[in-house]
Amino acid sequence: MCGTGYTLFRGVPLPEGTDPSQRLGTLYSYQNGSKGCAILDNNVGVSQYMYLHVCKVDGTGCDTDSGNFTEYAGPVYVASSVCAPVTAKMGQSSSSLYINFKTEYMFTCD
Repeated sequence: MCGTGYTLFRGVPLPEGTDPSQRLGTLYSYQNGSKGCAILDNNVGVSQYMYLHVCKVDGTGCDTDSGNFTEYAGPVYVASSVCAPVTAKMGQSSSSLYINFKTEYMFTCD
């Protein structure tokens, strides 16, 4: 989904701590050298508000995708994925979220 050369790095069932069979969404990260890509998969099966945001670790070079999606939000890209923070939100609307997840560990962080 991210393009040629990207390989899956991590997948996180959401909400965090949810048994994978009960997940409402899944956050995926892909890497291609130092570049990164993220996708938020909608596992509910009906259109939901989704928000996906990634930046370089210094807060620059951000990419965002948001709206109502049936399948997924993204892909969003970051030029330097090392420790890049990712924010994933999902719900019936932007004011009624059941997923509000932020992490700095979707990509390599050393």
